[in-house]
Amino acid sequence: MAKTFPENLALFNEVMMPNYAPSEIIPVRGLGSKMWDQHDNEYIDFAGGIAVNCLGHCHPALVNALQEQGNKLWHVSNVLTNEPALKFAKKLVDNTFADKVFFANSGAEANEAAFKLARRWALTEHGEHKTQIIAFKQGFHGRTFFTVTVGGQTSYSDGFGPKPADIEHTDYNDLTSLAALMSDNTCAVVMEPLQGEGGVISPSNEFVKGVRALCDEHNALLIFDEVQTGFGRTGDLYAYMGLNVVPDILTSAKSLGGGFPIGAMLTKTNIAKHLSVGTHGSTYGGNPLACAIGNAVFDVIHQPEVLAQITKKSERYFDTLHAINKKYNIFADIRGKGLLIGIELTPEFHGKAGEFVGAAMQEGLMILVAGANVLRFAPSLVIPDEDIDEGLKRLEKAIVQVLG
Repeated sequence: MAKTFPENLALFNEVMMPNYAPSEIIPVRGLGSKMWDQHDNEYIDFAGGIAVNCLGHCHPALVNALQEQGNKLWHVSNVLTNEPALKFAKKLVDNTFADKVFFANSGAEANEAAFKLARRWALTEHGEHKTQIIAFKQGFHGRTFFTVTVGGQTSYSDGFGPKPADIEHTDYNDLTSLAALMSDNTCAVVMEPLQGEGGVISPSNEFVKGVRALCDEHNALLIFDEVQTGFGRTGDLYAYMGLNVVPDILTSAKSLGGGFPIGAMLTKTNIAKHLSVGTHGSTYGGNPLACAIGNAVFDVIHQPEVLAQITKKSERYFDTLHAINKKYNIFADIRGKGLLIGIELTPEFHGKAGEFVGAAMQEGLMILVAGANVLRFAPSLVIPDEDIDEGLKRLEKAIVQVLG
């Protein structure tokens, strides 16, 4: 007799808020770059929990860190500090441009802190006129009301009443339009050094350097949202390192905890000082469990051989994707950097990215979208080559299925 599972989509619809529409497949275990569902069907994971599971599922270094810290200390709040948080912060400042770290629980919280800090810095240093925040269309910075308003997708921010004020958007990779918006009233420019949700769009060298120059000209802060690109995703510890442009504030999450919730905001001392005691906080931010795991992720990722392999694995993806496209001619563009890869569908298949995701799932492959026209891969940064090859074979089967 087939086993029945009371924990299914019907139960989801009964007890969960209706803001998600999950797949009927419910994973129950994972190992490395593979997951298995309730019926023991295997899936190769090119989604990575949306660029979160940077070391795959149940990596032994993370399991060991969780078990070890779980037997020591779970939570103390920020009335006290703790050893894992101090160790992790030290690693981050020693290996980036930053002097100071604020820990939170997610990318949205890290960005919320960054935007509040930028506004407070501007108010204190320059006066009440300097409040304008400029971000980019199709950007994504989280789902709090402040961060979703800064994000350049009105479909996420409309419908909740009056929005936070003095936030404007312009086109990514368009330096002229940004320059037209900026003035001495500009507090900060917020950008992803590679747009993720917006379609996996890389900045040109001219653009990213020009943004930095405009911020310097108008005495505005440059905030890099590295929630998706950070912690090895592009082949550098952080994407700014490969662009040779240093931000004033950087936000990090997703891969930062390898699947355990944690976020961080990094900045310089002269900016950090404006978040004085009592101006911002987080009950769980920097808790010992999250920081112990973050330390373990860092120790695995921040090795030259691991970071070098990310570029090689990226090339493996690109080579095979181009070979697949020679057969079927359905990809208008294959782009991205490191192991954040976007595959834009040809106009014939616009609006159908979700169909490819569904077909891939049926073939035992988990992938993502980045809008209605782009497929997105964000796999484990240590995914074995054989899993890349097998996953791409399953992708080709999914393509055949969609083409009929």
